[in-house]
Amino acid sequence: MVGMEKPTIQESLTRIVGEIEGTVTLPDLPALEAAVELTAKARRVFVHGAGRSGLALRMTAMRLMHAGLEVHVVGETTTPAIGEDDLLLTASGSGTTPGVVSAAETARSVGARVVGITADPESRLALLAHATLVIPAATKTDRSEQHSAQYAGSLFEQVLVLVGDALFDVLWQRSGKSADALWPRHANLE
Repeated sequence: MVGMEKPTIQESLTRIVGEIEGTVTLPDLPALEAAVELTAKARRVFVHGAGRSGLALRMTAMRLMHAGLEVHVVGETTTPAIGEDDLLLTASGSGTTPGVVSAAETARSVGARVVGITADPESRLALLAHATLVIPAATKTDRSEQHSAQYAGSLFEQVLVLVGDALFDVLWQRSGKSADALWPRHANLE
């Protein structure tokens, strides 16, 4: 982008939406369905990611709670120990973030299931996961603009939000509950 004319906000939005559309049309449907099933069957769901990926998963945690699932964010002071029949929903663009990989190892060691969301299907996180969702996007260290013209891992994180919302939406639609039925779980201490 250096040396180019300064883009308008509309041009940037159009480019970003185009990148997102190109990425979300390439899902691994069996892996997505496996993630849905693992989430639906979990006794409790724990979410874990670092940086912006962690922020995106917090959004997913909120929606899963709205759907009636017991959800915990790893690292919060009230998060209990993970155990058998629980699910750890993780995200790391590189699939090598030390805290995320360590959490996946711990989860597996106690009999919990792991869903890994990553850009690298050969990463340690992907190999630890029971279901791996691959988002074909640049990781934060990829500045080649091969996968995205956006900075760092922005495309990965944007699609991660959409994948989380889609996971919630599928579970909600399958539940048959109305939006009114979910509403009482919406925060009222805002």
